[in-house]
Amino acid sequence: MERLLTRDARMAPARGVWHGSRAVPRWLHGTLPGAWVALLFACLSFTPSLLPRTGPFQGFVSGMSAAIGYGLGVMGAWLWREFAHRPARTPRPRAWQGFFVAGGVALVAALLLGWQWQRHIRELMGMPHPGSVGYLFAPAIAAFVFFLLLFVGRGLRAVYRGLDARLARHIGPRAARAMSVLAVVALTFLVASGLLKDGLISMADRTLALQDTTTEQGVFQPDTALRSGGPGSRVEWESLGREGRNFVGRGPTVDELSRFSGTDAKEPIRVYAGYASAPDAEGRAELAVQELERTGAFQRAHLLVVTTTGSGWVVPEAVNAFEYVTGGDSAIVATQYSHLWSWLSVLVDQKKAREEGRALFDAVYERWSRLPEGQRPKLQVFGESLGSYGGETAFSGERDLANRTDGVLFVGPPHFNTLYREFTDQRDPGSPEVEPLYRNGRTVRFSRRPGEAIPPANAPWGPSRVLYLIHPSDPIIWWSPGLMVKRPDWLREPRGPDVLGAMVWIPFVTFWQVTADLPLGMKVPPGYGHVYTGEHVDGWVALLQPKGWSADKSARLRELLKPEP
Repeated sequence: MERLLTRDARMAPARGVWHGSRAVPRWLHGTLPGAWVALLFACLSFTPSLLPRTGPFQGFVSGMSAAIGYGLGVMGAWLWREFAHRPARTPRPRAWQGFFVAGGVALVAALLLGWQWQRHIRELMGMPHPGSVGYLFAPAIAAFVFFLLLFVGRGLRAVYRGLDARLARHIGPRAARAMSVLAVVALTFLVASGLLKDGLISMADRTLALQDTTTEQGVFQPDTALRSGGPGSRVEWESLGREGRNFVGRGPTVDELSRFSGTDAKEPIRVYAGYASAPDAEGRAELAVQELERTGAFQRAHLLVVTTTGSGWVVPEAVNAFEYVTGGDSAIVATQYSHLWSWLSVLVDQKKAREEGRALFDAVYERWSRLPEGQRPKLQVFGESLGSYGGETAFSGERDLANRTDGVLFVGPPHFNTLYREFTDQRDPGSPEVEPLYRNGRTVRFSRRPGEAIPPANAPWGPSRVLYLIHPSDPIIWWSPGLMVKRPDWLREPRGPDVLGAMVWIPFVTFWQVTADLPLGMKVPPGYGHVYTGEHVDGWVALLQPKGWSADKSARLRELLKPEP
């Protein structure tokens, strides 16, 4: 009997941890250091970030933040015990009572302050406030997300302990613990990467590849030889993909261009090679050049090379504005390198974007440079978001951009763009990161509002112009792993006009806050976040300097190109 009681006493901690007079199952047991850090991270998640959030989404972010904080708190406490050679101690009931009282007060205060900050952000961007009812769901959703992630973590811990117990029978305890940790880490990595690559990415690729075979309503095969997929084209209509068919099947007509300009316009040329049009980037680029030659694109006044986003999307407002500003005396060429959405391409298709951007521009430039100097069209380059990343890869720096192009428009560049980072990091002293000056703007300039004077307004801007359009509230531009440990200049210097002054840098927290802003970048009005609708007009006018153009024309064209709600 004594042996049985002794055995039961040893097993009791495995079944539950005592709090007061009731036993709590071990899988519900929490550590006080982890709980305090989780509370801190949950409260900090309500601090303002770049873009406004709904109540349910704020709850999701807060739950994730609390789970991250709990993990860091548990790890920190464990490291402290290891270095101090102290065993884990069970907190007193009063310690937990104090935590729950302080936690309740802190969460209510954070919720109220967060609601006020969200209201101010929406006012900055001219957005209506959704009211406070939806925001009341944030705590419940945060709790659900937190406990879900906590249980996942507990499951991994159970796997570790099981492996440790089995291995300890055959090898030493330290070796068993080390092997168990490595096994769980490797298993977690394999499962996570497998779910991402073989699950999400493969499923997305299959789904979007199937979608590429469809055609949007109202889009028809061109009946003009000046478009890929039309009569005499070397590119089959079926191989263009969904976005390629949208690009060549839409756009302003000659009549629309003529009515806007008040003069006779030319029919624009649009050339496209889809992912299925050729087996690789070089093949698609060569096919696109053949299409340019067939359509007479090298005899036009302007030739625009576009690097698409991951799915092959060509920003319609940007290319339509280019054709209106040039009066249709233009040719536009683009190719597709992936089926995936742009944000997913950032994770897995950066190499493809580099290869496609470089291959297309180099092929076009090689053919363009063989023309007599007086008979070459003006050569321009465009890329938005991930397209700007692919477009940059064809050039080595400022001089290369100036020597090989007549104008470049890059919009909403991701933080990892090589040239964008070079121009920003090496900006002139005294200029802010949200609107930098690079070598007094002799070639490369940045603008938050291209309809206004682009700084430095009084300095000469060369005949070959490079313009970056950026928004201080665009998370695509500022997202970087470096936010975890280093305060960025854009939060050290005066904020942009669309960023709340109350936003501050907090280690780890700011990185997660800006990460949570990424899916919200397109859910704000034009002029904020990652929405540059209407600004392409002013960007092209600044670069192309069309004769007889006026501010009234720009305003009319912005209104004309405004997408339907």
